[in-house]
Amino acid sequence: MSKLPIPVRSPAEAAAAAARAPRDVLPVWDLSDLYSGTDAPALTADLEAAAVSARAFTADWRGKLQGLARAPQGGERIAEAMRAYESLQDKLGRVISYAGLLYATDNTDPVKAKFYGDMQERVTAISTDLLFFTLELNRLSDADMAAALTSPALAHYAPWLRDLRAMQPYQLSDELETLLHEKSVSGRGAWNRLYDETLSRLTFDIDGEAKPLEAALSRLSDRDGKKREEAARALAKTFEANIGTLTLVTNTLAKDKEIEDRWRKFADIADSRHIANCVEAPVVAALVDAVRQSYPQLSHRYYAMKAKWMGLERLEYWDRNAPLPDADDAFIPWGQARDTVLDAYRGFTPQMADIAGQFFDKGWIDAPLRPGKATGAFAHPTVPSAHPYVLVNYQGKTRDVMTLAHELGHGVHQVLAGAQGALMADTPLTLAETASVFGEMLTFRKLLADTTDPKRRKAMIAGKVEDMLNTVVRQIAFYTFERRIHTERRNGELTAEQIGKIWMEVQAESLGPAIHLGAGYENYWCYISHFIHAPFYVYAYAFGDCLVNSLYAVYAQASDGFAERYLDMLKAGGTLRHKELLAPFGLDASDPAFWDKGLSVIRGLIDELEAAE
Repeated sequence: MSKLPIPVRSPAEAAAAAARAPRDVLPVWDLSDLYSGTDAPALTADLEAAAVSARAFTADWRGKLQGLARAPQGGERIAEAMRAYESLQDKLGRVISYAGLLYATDNTDPVKAKFYGDMQERVTAISTDLLFFTLELNRLSDADMAAALTSPALAHYAPWLRDLRAMQPYQLSDELETLLHEKSVSGRGAWNRLYDETLSRLTFDIDGEAKPLEAALSRLSDRDGKKREEAARALAKTFEANIGTLTLVTNTLAKDKEIEDRWRKFADIADSRHIANCVEAPVVAALVDAVRQSYPQLSHRYYAMKAKWMGLERLEYWDRNAPLPDADDAFIPWGQARDTVLDAYRGFTPQMADIAGQFFDKGWIDAPLRPGKATGAFAHPTVPSAHPYVLVNYQGKTRDVMTLAHELGHGVHQVLAGAQGALMADTPLTLAETASVFGEMLTFRKLLADTTDPKRRKAMIAGKVEDMLNTVVRQIAFYTFERRIHTERRNGELTAEQIGKIWMEVQAESLGPAIHLGAGYENYWCYISHFIHAPFYVYAYAFGDCLVNSLYAVYAQASDGFAERYLDMLKAGGTLRHKELLAPFGLDASDPAFWDKGLSVIRGLIDELEAAE
């Protein structure tokens, strides 16, 4: 493998290439809006400038915040520090975003892996000089902070300070916080990287060829049942061969989290996630309870119907995402996928389509499936001084179109929230999924409205129900699985067999008796990367789906002015909590009935399918 610097096309070169490319050629993103290459002078300059600025920031502000908070006009001075801190976060965020996105294109490439690792170390070292700032802000008394916030300049940052101070009761000493921060590269970060590189190197023997993970998982949606079974058994075989390493990673990271949680004195294993999500634990508990109580009326009922449609007594686990007999599984060209999503967005509001269109026109999307590329899909916000990027693994299926709509929803959200700045643009995960799921819903409703054939409509509704079950039922089952794993890990290491047993129990509860979870499925937990990268993230998907179902019902009943209110919600970024964001729509996620309202949309679609029998 070459050790030369990794080049990136210039914006002009990218634009010219886009103009020459046929509309159905899958795009590869252009990262030059961040840096022109790994040896770019701008990258070196940014790292050097950030290191100098971080040291100067420490000299200027360390040990002074409490005195400033109590001084006349002290809030203005603290606001000055906030602006400097925000600027540094943007600069460091640009560097690590570039390194991470480059690594995602092929995390089996040792050159890209080394560059990513080096940048992680450099950014962590520089940011260590800044750690004192948040610690000192959290040591200010409520009275001192309230006095400082009378300054309009500092009041601008009040939402960020509010969320920062939510961690105040769990903050450790400066020395311990610094140690945890510095060791994250060689600890949690290193285990995350090992997991990613292990998964990227896995191959699965299908049709006599070694297929990557994405291609193997995609085969589970093949029309041919024998091909689905072959893929399922190939996945199981490779997972089993690597389960020792993946079990070790899971055990180590669960223990790492338990140690930190214990030192911080969190009462519950998911408390840190709830705080990061700016959502109250009872709200999440109400969501989880509502979904689990609805399993019989949702997944159990639907999969029994699907087994009947497919002429089976019950489904095998590899049949869960099989296309229905009347499903249109024709290949969807990239240009058609683009038009479908943009037309759906434009039907809601032209502004949404205009923003999403930039991702196609300016090289902000990476779409081809290739060895070593990150699995799944994501939208990375990078930093407000740049723009987001979207990664998908496009294979021409209807689900791929929905995935594109989902990630572009994130992208639109990230563009609109960017005006809030580097500290307040990020949205809590629970609300971060709102725009993505809403984008999917718009696309589905557009496709359904354009379809008149009863059989195709039935297949489309069934496909949407399956997507919703994957988003709501499956993700709450994942959350239940995680809770059990992290709870059991406190009693000692878990074997692969123990983890597999918990996985099978949770999956059986959620999917119901119409699906046979046969041998091999016990290790399928190992490829769910959220368990590794973001413990307890998964409930955010169910939160977002149920929220969007309720939100879309408001839109369907009274669309006047809805688009403007919706875009205002996205523009808020992380400045408002869920209660404030939903109030203009007459919704309240803290009301237990709210979740049943969202779940009733899924029940209604299943009712419609049942009535068409």
